[in-house]
Amino acid sequence: MYGKAAICLSFVILFLISCSIYVGTVDFRSYFFPLLQSPTVPRSLCATHRPLRVYMYDLPRRFHVGMMARWTSSEGAAPVTAENFPPWPSNSGIKRQHSVEYWLMASLLYGGEGVEGREAVRVSDPETAEAFFVPFFSSLSFNTHGHNMTDPETEVDRRLQVELLEFLQNSKYYQRSGGRDHVIPMTHPNAFRFLRQELNASLLIVVDFGRYPRNMSSLSKDVVAPYVHVVDSFTDDDSLDPYESRNTLLFFRGNTVRKDQGKIRVKLANILSGIDDVHYEKSVATPKNIIMSKEGMRSSKFCLHPAGDTPSSCRLFDAIVSHCVPVIVSDNIELPYEDEIDYTEFSIFFSMEEALEPGYLVNRLRQFPKDRWLEMWKRLKSVSCHFEFQYPPKKGDAVNMLWRQVKHKLPGVQLAVHRSRRLKVPDWWQQKR
Repeated sequence: MYGKAAICLSFVILFLISCSIYVGTVDFRSYFFPLLQSPTVPRSLCATHRPLRVYMYDLPRRFHVGMMARWTSSEGAAPVTAENFPPWPSNSGIKRQHSVEYWLMASLLYGGEGVEGREAVRVSDPETAEAFFVPFFSSLSFNTHGHNMTDPETEVDRRLQVELLEFLQNSKYYQRSGGRDHVIPMTHPNAFRFLRQELNASLLIVVDFGRYPRNMSSLSKDVVAPYVHVVDSFTDDDSLDPYESRNTLLFFRGNTVRKDQGKIRVKLANILSGIDDVHYEKSVATPKNIIMSKEGMRSSKFCLHPAGDTPSSCRLFDAIVSHCVPVIVSDNIELPYEDEIDYTEFSIFFSMEEALEPGYLVNRLRQFPKDRWLEMWKRLKSVSCHFEFQYPPKKGDAVNMLWRQVKHKLPGVQLAVHRSRRLKVPDWWQQKR
């Protein structure tokens, strides 16, 4: 009797196992053939699914390319296309560092085929769009019309902001979301300075949060962009021993008279000046000095990045494309793509208090292991492509990385839009507790 029961039980067990294998709930390959399992694939920094659908407003050229000298009067009436879109001027100097708005617009105009890894495409029907791009060159407007902030030209910058705000407030798509799904670049600290509070619900592209109150711009809502580097990229950095070929330990060349936390630059000058293997020099950004900075970065092991008028500056990204390990001294800095890139793999961080302790920073760098520096140098070479702004855009470049960051923010945008549609009382999350 017990034999029959054992046979029946065995039959039931075999039947259940067979069913499990058939429907896929049990995979014996993972138990008996573990080497046949697919290895864990590192997270890719390039597109793995369909591109973001972006509608770009057709604004008059005075809001964008009309501020660029190349656009002649004969081209003024023509619609802006990939064919007549002017190249960024080669003689623009440090204005280039705040040109993110230009490259984002260019990427949407580009209609060429075969751009692998594209993160965003332009759509002509706003009803199909997931995000709306506002092509106002707010940083260039400040640099062109209001750079001195007191001259009569400043009124041109203010007027453009007024007109743009009126345009958006009359747009049914802006009204529909309260502007939350609208992407607006403001990478210069003084960009859109007259009316920026009116756009505090929109998804802003900023380089840091140094000039923005928390109720206007935050890491949860907005995208941190890299500055566009102004030194040439180090494309042939193939030294057999890059550590020994870089003779300077620590390099800094730039303006030492800055505001807010940037005042640390003068203090660092007192600590670092006169040290044999440290180059710390006060300088202004002229074409000649930019070339000298490029040469200095390429011949240095570490490049110092202290806070400027705001927590960040272009110097960090010049160092990255020069493959010079950044030494970051800025307590409130936020960094681009940090949900995907670990900056500790190729950068060193010091608090401002540590950096101002005489001898501390330099001694730490002198003791830094060569093999660890070489790992950072190799990592810099591999990530520098993500900080390149170019046209046509390329797979994994800065423009595509930024559109990818916009996609990461959209679930939060939709949450905010849906909550706002059903709330009948003031939002309790906005109230102080």
